[in-house]
Amino acid sequence: MSIDTVNNKKTDINTGNEIFNQPRVWRKVFGFIQGKRQEIRDFLLPVLSNPDLRIVLSGAGSSAFLGEAAKSIVAKSTGRTTIAVPTTDIVTHPDVLFANGAPVLLVSFARSGNSPESLEAVTLADEYYKNVYHLIITCNKDGRLAGYSNGKTLSLVLPEETNDKSLAMTGSFTSMLLTILLIADMENLDKMKLILDKMVEQAKYIFEYKSILEGIISDDFERAVFLGSGEMLGIARECSLKLQELTDGQVICKHDSFLAFRHGPRAVVNHKTLMVYLFSGSDHVLKYEKDLAANIAEDPRQIRSISVGGLSDPEIPNSVWISLNTDQEDQFQIIPVTLVGQLLGYYKSLNLGLDPDNPSVTGAISRVVKGVNIYKKGK
Repeated sequence: MSIDTVNNKKTDINTGNEIFNQPRVWRKVFGFIQGKRQEIRDFLLPVLSNPDLRIVLSGAGSSAFLGEAAKSIVAKSTGRTTIAVPTTDIVTHPDVLFANGAPVLLVSFARSGNSPESLEAVTLADEYYKNVYHLIITCNKDGRLAGYSNGKTLSLVLPEETNDKSLAMTGSFTSMLLTILLIADMENLDKMKLILDKMVEQAKYIFEYKSILEGIISDDFERAVFLGSGEMLGIARECSLKLQELTDGQVICKHDSFLAFRHGPRAVVNHKTLMVYLFSGSDHVLKYEKDLAANIAEDPRQIRSISVGGLSDPEIPNSVWISLNTDQEDQFQIIPVTLVGQLLGYYKSLNLGLDPDNPSVTGAISRVVKGVNIYKKGK
């Protein structure tokens, strides 16, 4: 796929393809889950039947952030206590995570499945805990994590198209996020087809803002702040990472919740800051969010912003509004909203003359993390 860049060049690169192909990949993931329906139900139903079960969503980097975004939705769908704990925390503090005797379903997300922490986290879970079940969701059939099993494991290797070739996780992130949301509500899978159709339409609508986003990118901003509430906070975190890593840190990014941002972090905002508001579909939550956005709009420095979602035009001065035609029951909107951060990162990377597939000039970051030594406790 040939992508027109902000520099009027045409370049065939993985990152652009992987961003714009996501709606098609989502449909393939949905078909994959449909085909695995019975296998998934056979594994999960006995596990979820225990009222004391704790579900732990885990991964590293973007894979951890998708757990943060999904945890409240998974908890509502399953009726089970659900928390998100990065594999990077499990590796250093496994005794804290597995402190009591309640059964645990450890859901491990990984694009490659070859990060040192990915395999160590599941290994430590089995070492520290007897009553643990593993649900592995990965994009790489050849990854070490895909082949892991303790005898109480279901490994789901998503279609090959989800396994991004570029450095930044894009389609892999949204595909794994879609997978866990579908699995958490398997009994209503047939009804999810309409939700999937809406997600695709929302993604296409966001893509229609391509030229507007390119225009924003051409402005000289050096910082960006992504704000979200509830499940959207995890998406804000992922979006901030996308823009920061695809620009090789030339754009410094922050994320926070709307309410928490008032308590000190707002000091980061200067005249070269882009605010990105990921508005909630809840009318109640939206009231708090719009109050902050309106307050920032009163800043005499005329802070620029992008407003995404919400139930109606927030009418924020100096802001571009991307409507998603959403409603208060649309929890899946967090998936297409992620595209905003991906597009901003992609276009800003091109604008800065970087290679979006490999934006790290020094090699400080890589597709699969390097340099992590695993140490066994007491050795």
